[in-house]
Amino acid sequence: MNRETMPSPRRETAPSPRGADGRGLREALGTFATGVTVVTVGGPHPHGMTANSFTSVSLDPPLVLVCVRRDAVMHERLAGARFFGVSVLAAHQEDLARHFANHWRSLGGAPFDAAECLPGPRTQVPLISGALARFECALWRSYDGGDHTIFLGNVLSLDGTGDRDALLFLGGRFRRLMPEHSEVTA
Repeated sequence: MNRETMPSPRRETAPSPRGADGRGLREALGTFATGVTVVTVGGPHPHGMTANSFTSVSLDPPLVLVCVRRDAVMHERLAGARFFGVSVLAAHQEDLARHFANHWRSLGGAPFDAAECLPGPRTQVPLISGALARFECALWRSYDGGDHTIFLGNVLSLDGTGDRDALLFLGGRFRRLMPEHSEVTA
């Protein structure tokens, strides 16, 4: 068979899973507990956004990713930035998570007045004080992700410890881990 007589490949699409509408998908995905971060950009128009779509990608090179909705203010700011920061929030920082998730807060540097921040040592991007971990990243690549864009960052610096409990997001709500019960012996 030559190319002209070969049948064209048939595009098959998987059937939509039951309940895969926006609401059903959100509810199902909400059963997966995630950490909570604040993603930040600096420069003349600093901005911060609460995000739970943060994960490690590679150790060599050190890469992480964040996913941002295309209609979010952060999308425009991150797409035009060379650097960004990610602060992994501790359990006691729920108020900061809510603050940076508020779509009606003012833009610019004023929203950072509610948070104690420190400049990243390599890029000066704002990072949240008291966070469990802080990452400074150089924007490495971005990819289409439907109604989101997947931003990959090359980690330039990091600090933090895991000696405190993290703030979690599960079922559409912020959560905290319950302390482990130690066994009591009589």
